[in-house]
Amino acid sequence: MAETRPAAPASRDALVGLACGAGAALIWGIQAVVSRRSVGDGLGPVDVTMLRFLTAAAVLIPFGLMRLKPFPVGRLGWKRSLVLTLFAGAPFSTVLVGGSTFAPALHTAVIAPSLIPVVTALIAYAAYRETSPPARIVGLVLIVTGIGLVAGQGLIAGASDGAWRGDLLFVLASTMWAIFGILAKRWQADALDITITLSILSLAVLPLLALAVPLKIASAGIGAIALQAIYQGLLVGIASVFLYATANQRLGAARASLFLPLVPAITAVASAILLGEWPSASELIGMAVVMTGMTIAIRA
Repeated sequence: MAETRPAAPASRDALVGLACGAGAALIWGIQAVVSRRSVGDGLGPVDVTMLRFLTAAAVLIPFGLMRLKPFPVGRLGWKRSLVLTLFAGAPFSTVLVGGSTFAPALHTAVIAPSLIPVVTALIAYAAYRETSPPARIVGLVLIVTGIGLVAGQGLIAGASDGAWRGDLLFVLASTMWAIFGILAKRWQADALDITITLSILSLAVLPLLALAVPLKIASAGIGAIALQAIYQGLLVGIASVFLYATANQRLGAARASLFLPLVPAITAVASAILLGEWPSASELIGMAVVMTGMTIAIRA
């Protein structure tokens, strides 16, 4: 009779991968709510960015000293590392959290991550004439349609509603991350190494941001500061990267990426329960359309 025991480790790997993928999606889904909460706690975008990277760097510097030669850029070198830090380090975090100052948490989760594949496809075509398969194009069109439904209410409300300002910042953040993704892939950046490098190099950018934007951290409570430091710095900056990398290893890139469309739904539930921000009918429909488009685009 044929042995069937090897299936057990494979099944265990799948369960671990599923748990890690769900954990990463949960962290990213609640991140928008935590960022939005910073506004009510009296913290500004630069305050949150400083807390995130100071905390992450404090944990990652020992690993960087062991892994990265030369420290803290490794084999990528200074020029490439600085470019990637510009697009995905402290400046990116400031823009993303800045959008949360104006727009509801749901807009953060729907617009910012889902627009990244759209912008990436446009840049890839413009720069490298890289075309997308028809199914992916259908998914990208659905994403744009869904974003229009989500952001449309803020645009119709006009200047009296500042949500459109946050939505524009999310578009900028998506563009920055798309450029980062293209360059990181082109330069074959290691996921863990670049996470360490971004966190450490961002420390040099923080004083410039503090000079450009007045800090509010001195007037904030200890609980508010701890929430942002722990969630943004440890959970988002480190734990989510580790969890998603583990899911990618155990399940494969295609199946691991299918957890990404769950992020808007998690944010919708969390923002309603924790912030009292209940989505409108058009926002719910837009979220569903975006999630469908993301799933189609990823599978394609």
